[in-house]
Amino acid sequence: MARASSKPAARKPRRSSPTQPAGAERLLKIGEAARLLSVEAYVLRFWETEFPFLRPRHAASSHRMYQARDIELLHLVKRLLHVEGYTIAGAKKHIREVGLERLCAGSVTAAPSPESNGEPATAKATPRAGIAQQELKAIRGDLESLRKLLEKS
Repeated sequence: MARASSKPAARKPRRSSPTQPAGAERLLKIGEAARLLSVEAYVLRFWETEFPFLRPRHAASSHRMYQARDIELLHLVKRLLHVEGYTIAGAKKHIREVGLERLCAGSVTAAPSPESNGEPATAKATPRAGIAQQELKAIRGDLESLRKLLEKS
């Protein structure tokens, strides 16, 4: 009777699936995509419900299969939410205003500037945003004056 070895069996290299022709783009399952992005799989599922442009293919087994373009879009969403600090609603608005293709191409940077107090710098792109920003500065000045008055009391 042969004894089972205490060493784990070596994994065989992954082959292309029979439905995927050689040289075709490699598709990633949700777990693989999540690991690549350093998020949990449920986060990707949630983002799909919030961002209509995130629509991975589904295999016959109903598994999500992410293409390179899907991964690119997921990186964009992660950057907006986790790096640039947008809320879901803010990220949706930013994508609508700037355009998905321009954001993916990297032609627009939306990093918060120091003078914007954490607000994304892209708000300065429209004339209305400039006016709103001036009004907000005036309101902030008024509030600071009121605070000083209250502190003296």
